Amino acid sequence: MSVKIIIMIKVAILTLSDKGSKGERDDASGPAIEKIIQKIDASVVSYEVIPDDKGRIKRKLISLSKKSDLILTTGGTGVSPRDVTPDATREVIDYEIPGIAEAMRMKGLKKTPFAMISRAVAGVRGITLIINLPGSPNAVKENLSVILPILSHTIEKLHGSTEDCAGGK
Repeated sequence: MSVKIIIMIKVAILTLSDKGSKGERDDASGPAIEKIIQKIDASVVSYEVIPDDKGRIKRKLISLSKKSDLILTTGGTGVSPRDVTPDATREVIDYEIPGIAEAMRMKGLKKTPFAMISRAVAGVRGITLIINLPGSPNAVKENLSVILPILSHTIEKLHGSTEDCAGGK
């Protein structure tokens, strides 16, 4: 007999922006995530804007993983010297789920060739799913539209659901 686990997903939103953390730029991506995530059974338990500092990002991801099921980062996924979000994420996750980042890049490529230089990572720390999203509000919306359908199922699996992925017996 399969077991389906249904939970209210606790979501942490972490915006990575040097200017945003200093109040020099308004964060539009974090609020966009908060609005879109309402389409699934989820509640935002944390929302912060911090600078693009690898050590600080790592510490924050570790801390947030103790109180959330899903961490969505926004910003710092490109190739600029200060874009260190994927590097910090890789250092704290137990394993990657490459298909999530691949799907986001494929969606982005339909709009812009610059999507191919995204270094976004998706992976798991303990039973927390961590996904790096781009910093642009429009790109956040596009990327979330691709992955939103798998988030609840993925979190349920991480929490021990034995239900078949295809919904069959």
